[in-house]
Amino acid sequence: MDINLLTEVEKASIGERQPLPEQYLRLSDDEMDARIAAAKSTLGERVVILGHHYQRDEVIKFADYTGDSLKLARLAASRGTAEFIVFCGVHFMAESADILRAPHQKVVLPDLAAGCSMADMAAPDQLDMCWRELAEMGVGTGPVESGKAGVLPVTYINSSAAIKAFCGEHGGIVCTSTNAAKVMAWAWERGEKVLMLPDQHLGRNTAFKMGVPLDEMVVWDPDEIWGGLEPEAVRRARLILWKGFCSVHTRFTVQQIEAFRKKYPTGRVIAHPECTFDVVRAADESGSTEHIINTVRNSPSGSVWAVATEVHLVNRLTHELADKTIVTLDPFGCLCSTMFRVSPNHLLWIMEGLVAGQVHNQITVPEPQNSLARLALERMLKV
Repeated sequence: MDINLLTEVEKASIGERQPLPEQYLRLSDDEMDARIAAAKSTLGERVVILGHHYQRDEVIKFADYTGDSLKLARLAASRGTAEFIVFCGVHFMAESADILRAPHQKVVLPDLAAGCSMADMAAPDQLDMCWRELAEMGVGTGPVESGKAGVLPVTYINSSAAIKAFCGEHGGIVCTSTNAAKVMAWAWERGEKVLMLPDQHLGRNTAFKMGVPLDEMVVWDPDEIWGGLEPEAVRRARLILWKGFCSVHTRFTVQQIEAFRKKYPTGRVIAHPECTFDVVRAADESGSTEHIINTVRNSPSGSVWAVATEVHLVNRLTHELADKTIVTLDPFGCLCSTMFRVSPNHLLWIMEGLVAGQVHNQITVPEPQNSLARLALERMLKV
């Protein structure tokens, strides 16, 4: 994938998404860099800029912290002097930061069009319907004879605040790709079954590693009556997987792994657990973004790696670790197109607005959704 070419195409159409004032269009890269740096210097400790690992290079270079979504939200909350949290990521990440922020802080998302297709695959009304239909199927959502809940909801942090709030209200919890196994074990201690949403692949890959056989898992399709499942199949299952996925990580294939191994017989493949089950099984290792970074960084000099995750992170590892051969598993690259929408133009507009006393694109999670979502997040932090 030619990211430079893609960036040029994006520049030509930047005003077609969230409208920007005319003066923030058609600026040179050097001018934007200088003005962003100047605004950041003027604001000083009043602002903290967060950059997700998958963010484009021309934006993330201004980040005070880089990391995954939960790490960044927690870091922002720890920066007590910061009045403004500028989250260069996607919408659900900014929501999580707003849920965990201090009372005096405001969270800003540079482009409101930066969403997440996976998070959008689980809508609150669909989850409400699922919960009612599970009860109709005889899968109780309340306590059963064992003293456990019939079903306990677990949501990946890559979900909306509304979904997190549902989990908080119904005794459930949030997980990340790093702690998914611990969280699911916690959930099974309290529920006969786990409803895992919105990413079926993280749920399946994690549970299988924990020893749960595939025939004890079912996939709930929210667009079908009763999830497209027979009641008996749901009653037998320990894990109900929501039919959601990451459009980036599901592009990787076993055929790509086979092609890599032919070219690099001694090379190793590391995959994110949002990849499909067959890809994770065919890879040498799998784990969260942080796990991928640490594993590749700590590998011996001369190591050869194919990395199955977003291409901006892979490219940064390639440049940082020149003593290793690091390639993306997909020869065409896999880019998070929604996060790519956060451009230097949008960051400049946000930053200069703050200097002028104008807060654009503030993200606010209303009550009682905020408190319920925080409850689900706090349960996770205790685990």
